[in-house]
Amino acid sequence: MRVVVQALVFSVISSIAFAGGYPYAPAGLNDVKVTGGFWLARIETNRLVTVKTDFRKCEETGRIANFERAARREKGGFKGVPWDDSDVFKVIEGAAYTLAQHPDPELDRYLDNLIAQIAGAQEQDGYLYTARTLGYKAPMMGPKPFSRNRDACELYNVGHLYEAAVAHYEVTGKRTLLDVATRNADLVAKTFGLGEGQSCETSGHEEIEIGLCRLYQATGDAKYLKLAQHFIDMRGRRDLRPVWGAAYQDHKPVLEQKEALGHAVRAAYLYAGMADVAALTGNTAYVDAIDALWSNVVSRKLHLNGGIGARRHVKYRDPALGSAHEAFGDEYDLQNLDAYLETCAAIGNALWNERMFLLHGDAKYIDVMERTLYNGLISGVSIGGDEFFYPNPLASKGGYKRSKWFGCSCCPVNVVRFIPQIGRFAYAAKDDSAYVNLFVESEAKLRLAGGEVKLVQKTAYPWNGYVRIVVTPGRAGSPLPAAAVAGRPPYLRFTLNIRVPGWCVGRPVPSDLYEQVVPGTLDDFRVTVNGAAVKVAPVKGYCVISREWKTGDVVEISMNMPARRIKANDKVAADRGRYAVERGPIVFCAEGIDNGGKAFNACLPLSTVFTEGEIEIASTRMVSLVGGGLTLVPYFAWCHRGAGEMQTWFAESTEATEFRIRLKCRPKRSAGIVEIRTR
Repeated sequence: MRVVVQALVFSVISSIAFAGGYPYAPAGLNDVKVTGGFWLARIETNRLVTVKTDFRKCEETGRIANFERAARREKGGFKGVPWDDSDVFKVIEGAAYTLAQHPDPELDRYLDNLIAQIAGAQEQDGYLYTARTLGYKAPMMGPKPFSRNRDACELYNVGHLYEAAVAHYEVTGKRTLLDVATRNADLVAKTFGLGEGQSCETSGHEEIEIGLCRLYQATGDAKYLKLAQHFIDMRGRRDLRPVWGAAYQDHKPVLEQKEALGHAVRAAYLYAGMADVAALTGNTAYVDAIDALWSNVVSRKLHLNGGIGARRHVKYRDPALGSAHEAFGDEYDLQNLDAYLETCAAIGNALWNERMFLLHGDAKYIDVMERTLYNGLISGVSIGGDEFFYPNPLASKGGYKRSKWFGCSCCPVNVVRFIPQIGRFAYAAKDDSAYVNLFVESEAKLRLAGGEVKLVQKTAYPWNGYVRIVVTPGRAGSPLPAAAVAGRPPYLRFTLNIRVPGWCVGRPVPSDLYEQVVPGTLDDFRVTVNGAAVKVAPVKGYCVISREWKTGDVVEISMNMPARRIKANDKVAADRGRYAVERGPIVFCAEGIDNGGKAFNACLPLSTVFTEGEIEIASTRMVSLVGGGLTLVPYFAWCHRGAGEMQTWFAESTEATEFRIRLKCRPKRSAGIVEIRTR
């Protein structure tokens, strides 16, 4: 009977329109180099500080020693909790990405030695879980391997192993960690399935689905893709196995889930894994399911900072759903002071939205990803790169401060693998179309159907709305895609798609959850090619420019960046009678340190006129807004100067007249940092 069910499960292929990969291809990690501006500083801090900080903490807390002891087959001495293995794998992944653009022999040797310890810790059959190898016992682990899949995190750990192994292999060409990963994945494939003697369970904490898809792409072994699909298809299958409920996205089959519920990180990883499996198998039923879940989140469960997972602990209104921790709340349950919004959940949200773009080619997904990037994600790591937030609330009475590490330190090690990929997220390609998704000072090579294109971006974004892109078709030293005639520079006909950010044209999010009080319009987004104006008529959120491009063509983009008030849907009880303030993609907040020690429940009159200035936080100059007696700073930079009060949603004044914006800024680049000087 189980073999028959397996055939049914794996034959639900409704379309092969994009089987074999995503329709839209992201730029390769080695094909983009961030050269300046906002993100270069973050990427360099991640490389020089965060990678080393995370490895050092993994050493100090025994995470790495666990592998060393397991390699010697010691009994006893395990430190931490069983999912700590995953922390080491995540830092390896981040370190591998840094090596892609910055060869570092010392780091390379460190990784070789660490990988040797991991390989030694692996048991003969491929099993890798240092807690059990060292004889540690805890109820969450179960009495034998894979006997308590809801809580043990054996499958979660190795999902991150697979991602790290593929990253290390792609960057260095070494198979050392990849061989560890495939031996483990072969064991998992023997253990789980619907065949005789196999377990039909799934993983309590999703992640292995993403890792298996990456392993399949790196090795071509179809059993890894089939296994990823198995873990997805077994969720909610109460006809085959005892289910674990909404907290684990296990209350009903994934194709029947329409509301995002339960642990937010688990959910985001599940949805990202479903997107991967959909792209690699052509199963559009998964696409329909994650489309519905995405709409639910963006319309009802997304915080203004792009964070998801509103509640530290929630008991759902529907008793059948039970309760969950670090979780999505009920619809429109978007608290500020009590908002949880784990940094890992923001990372999961960004990764999910990038995949949604790769499936659909619609800029609305990049709008959500960008909102998360500049607000609820980088708020989770200090500007200095060595202190972190676990939750990211939107208001504080003064109890928060950044920490060097956590007992459960999934967030610091997740940040370290995400930041180096920013350049890759900025660009994509499909057939003869190039996509500019994020405005990042960078150089990118994109491979189109007709040839290779180089794009060079210069910009002070997000502090300034001006972007300059220089186009170079063809590749030096190689035949050009179109033969150059005498005296004519290289040329290529292709379509350049430039994202028109929703924040610029009156749509802060692609739903009615938030709206601009005085909305922007298409007049706020202007494009020229070689000085000639281009008519902006967005298609799926992009300004589409199809022409014959030649070397040296210049595209200039100008986006108006006034400070704008944001109003929440009236169904969001926490934000009724309040508004937030944004400028470009940046959410602003008031901190007590700038406002006489008081910021919580601060009031801003509707007649407020904001003047732009500059402020220095953690040795970095950034835009500030002054108005209504308050100084506002970028939300991502809060709590760098002490654990004071903070507020993001401001009460309206009864003296409302009109709201006007006065812009007074002149951008000036200085050592990769944008300086805003008030005239």
